[in-house]
Amino acid sequence: MLNVPSQSFPAPRSQQRVAAGGRSKVPLKQGRSLMDWIRLTKSGKDLTGLKGRLIEVTEEELKKHNKKDDCWVCIRGFVYNVSPYMEYHPGGEDELMRAAGSDGTELFDQVHRWVNYESMLKECLVGRMAVKPTVLKGMLPKSQVTETLAKEGPSYPSYDWFQTDSLVTIAIYTKQKDINLDSIIVDHQDDSFRAETIIKDHLYLIHIGLSHEVQEDFSVRVIESVGKIEIVLKKKENTSWNFLGHPLENHHSLIPRKDTGLYYRKCQLISKEDVTHDTRLFCLMLPPSTHLQVPIGQHVYLRLPITGTEIVKPYTPISGSLFSEFKEPVLPNNKYIYFLIKIYPTGLFTPELDRLQIGDFVSVSSPEGNFKISAFQELEDLFLLAAGTGFTPMVKILNYALTDIPTLRKVKLMFFNKTEDDIIWRSQLEKLAFKDKRLDVEFVLSAPTSEWNGKQGHISPALLSEFFKRNLDKSKVLVCICGPVPFTEQGIRLLHDLNFSKNEIHSFTA
Repeated sequence: MLNVPSQSFPAPRSQQRVAAGGRSKVPLKQGRSLMDWIRLTKSGKDLTGLKGRLIEVTEEELKKHNKKDDCWVCIRGFVYNVSPYMEYHPGGEDELMRAAGSDGTELFDQVHRWVNYESMLKECLVGRMAVKPTVLKGMLPKSQVTETLAKEGPSYPSYDWFQTDSLVTIAIYTKQKDINLDSIIVDHQDDSFRAETIIKDHLYLIHIGLSHEVQEDFSVRVIESVGKIEIVLKKKENTSWNFLGHPLENHHSLIPRKDTGLYYRKCQLISKEDVTHDTRLFCLMLPPSTHLQVPIGQHVYLRLPITGTEIVKPYTPISGSLFSEFKEPVLPNNKYIYFLIKIYPTGLFTPELDRLQIGDFVSVSSPEGNFKISAFQELEDLFLLAAGTGFTPMVKILNYALTDIPTLRKVKLMFFNKTEDDIIWRSQLEKLAFKDKRLDVEFVLSAPTSEWNGKQGHISPALLSEFFKRNLDKSKVLVCICGPVPFTEQGIRLLHDLNFSKNEIHSFTA
């Protein structure tokens, strides 16, 4: 619902979008950009209609404010007057009106639960929802809520800890056999220790204030056969610990991932390279006290403060190169996160990102996405369909497919761009196709010069039917598609017309 209200979110023609299926966008009027909204919130104008007062809002009162020029919406117990925001919302007024006079939390979570609405709408805050005593009587204690969630989801994990003179080992028993290093995210800041374990559609959290100091670096090991995770911490002093620490918020809880907030850590900009005339390769380094590996096909959110407001945008991390020998040897590869990002001169977020100096910091969220690596099992034909920076999810997929899928016979990439100068990593793709005969790459340009001898035009039945042919009638196929929303939607329709089933097609966030 209340997504970041920006002409550059996504920017016109941007492939950096949030949902693979996309949402309908409406053209914003002149003077209704994100920057204009920020100016309005800082103008001192009364955007709530309450002259600075905060009130308790009953359900009956909330229901009364259900018109375009008098629209209140509740999100997570707080009520906002979103009427002033109507013309700034890129999803249109109708989208906001779906939650008029009601609790819009669920609708908000369906679309953009990661958006920092508290910052975006702080000047529109009317107050807090009044809580009825009758509701409180029916609430379950926290322990019972956790037990209920556990019954609905996977088996409840457990944990234990052990120590030597110099080490502390935290062992997590997930009771699952598909756990790997991508499944565990660890952040240690000051004395706060967080370990998030992704178990199917749930997240198991260990959140502890450690009883003693530990060093920044640690190791993580996964015993996949039994679903056990070991996190080994190094003590700062060789003393015996009487207890691990005290529990912090949501410690030892198993929560559906859709109900969890995103956790951010500050990553340092290590390098920034030109890839095309308007696309940069950013390399960020994780803190030494963080373990995070973004799974294939998943994305993270980058967060920057811009003119006093925190702006968040989604991006898919990539491998540092299509060739392993190009990767940076200075630090372990899992300490780096790479992003290919197109810079929009008239945008708000990407120019600010581009202005960062080496050594500056960017906040990076935990990963999100629904792609499963199991989709590659026994795969024979892999077809990749990308436009512009929609190529970014394909980088890790190419790396993985050509090195880790023994059944793979063929990979075909059809890559749409406007001009030759827009083609990301063209030389690397051509070298990789020359090196590995299983890979075919077809570049298609919509605005080529007269010297261009390759394919040209836009996505069409003729182009797809000619290129995407199965090796065998019954061969296992996966088609991955990513690009601007219209490109993706049209591509999916055309693929269905070519008799690719819904289960054989996966669309990505760029």
